[in-house]
Amino acid sequence: MIIFLQILFWLNIFLIFHTYVVYPFLLYILARNKKQSFPEPKELPVVTIIMSLFNEESVIAHKLDSVLNSHYPLNKIKILIGSDNSTDDTNKIVIEYAEKFSNITFTPYTERQGKSNVVNGLIDQSEGEILILTDANVLFEKNTISELIKAFSDPKVGLVDTNMKNTGLRKEGISIQEKSYISREVLIKNREGILWGTMMGPFGGCFAIRKELYTPVPKNFLVDDFYICMKIIKSGYKAINVLDAVVYEDVSNNLSDEFFRKVRIATGDFQNLYEFKRMLWPPFKGLGFSFMSHKVLRWITPIFIVTSYILALILSFNNLFYLIITICYSLVLLLPLIDYILKKIKINNIFLRFVTHFFTMNLALLAGMFKAMKGVKSNVWKPTKRNQ
Repeated sequence: MIIFLQILFWLNIFLIFHTYVVYPFLLYILARNKKQSFPEPKELPVVTIIMSLFNEESVIAHKLDSVLNSHYPLNKIKILIGSDNSTDDTNKIVIEYAEKFSNITFTPYTERQGKSNVVNGLIDQSEGEILILTDANVLFEKNTISELIKAFSDPKVGLVDTNMKNTGLRKEGISIQEKSYISREVLIKNREGILWGTMMGPFGGCFAIRKELYTPVPKNFLVDDFYICMKIIKSGYKAINVLDAVVYEDVSNNLSDEFFRKVRIATGDFQNLYEFKRMLWPPFKGLGFSFMSHKVLRWITPIFIVTSYILALILSFNNLFYLIITICYSLVLLLPLIDYILKKIKINNIFLRFVTHFFTMNLALLAGMFKAMKGVKSNVWKPTKRNQ
């Protein structure tokens, strides 16, 4: 019995270690000598940019300027914008731009639809073969669209993700920790795409797809980008990340706001897990291996944390080694409390904040798991506050 509990304990520890350390390192080793390059397209396709907005008055003008100032020819860019019953000056600002630029089409909704439902409606109005789905607070570089389009020169590529870079870093919040997490995720996704064409979900802030491959997102789904990506992979096309397609997003800095955002995302993650569970097999080929290693194990890490702690506690009664592990484990679990106390007296320790960030996000995953089990009736949600 004791041996069984020890094996179970170390299995839990290994699975945590695998998803956060072993798998990223393995990707680095396998992809380090592989280069990603695409030829310039012979003819530039028409691109339709899709945006769903809800109370984005603080960022929408900057977003539209970044798109309209692209190096990509304006006569090849169509912009479709849906306002999801915005109550601020979002509609007014977009209408002013639509009056100046004939390639902007605006659809205001008078009742909340939810982001994916707005996008589903706008897709029907789109032109051209390439769609770029993007958020209002994600700003383009001048060559962002061009770099996205290059990747579609490979006929097997169905979805192309951008290289998300964060702005607005502040020491007193969690923005440094969020930026580190996102930057690491970009590299993981890029290497998955290079190796197998199985990038595990784009950053929803900006990605491009072939219009013919778009599948309407179910009305109650909370994470539309992962759903769209997995549908495209399932249809036999590649999903990749292109590091040269750079975009900028203001990073979340408020722990409470980010926690509730992560709960929503986690809830959607488990919706997607149920939807695409068959894609985990076979487990040792690119798709199943990346899905399990990068996503599923990450999503259920809270279970591994709780289980391994309980097992260590049980084993500690008869084993000094596991008693030491339990004490160390307990001390680590106390670090977020220490970080909270220090923050109250204006002391911000970056290392402690990383620990706080890790455990808070795993708590959000746990909460999202239970919410998904209860069922989700609506995908209407309030965006995280911009420019925190």
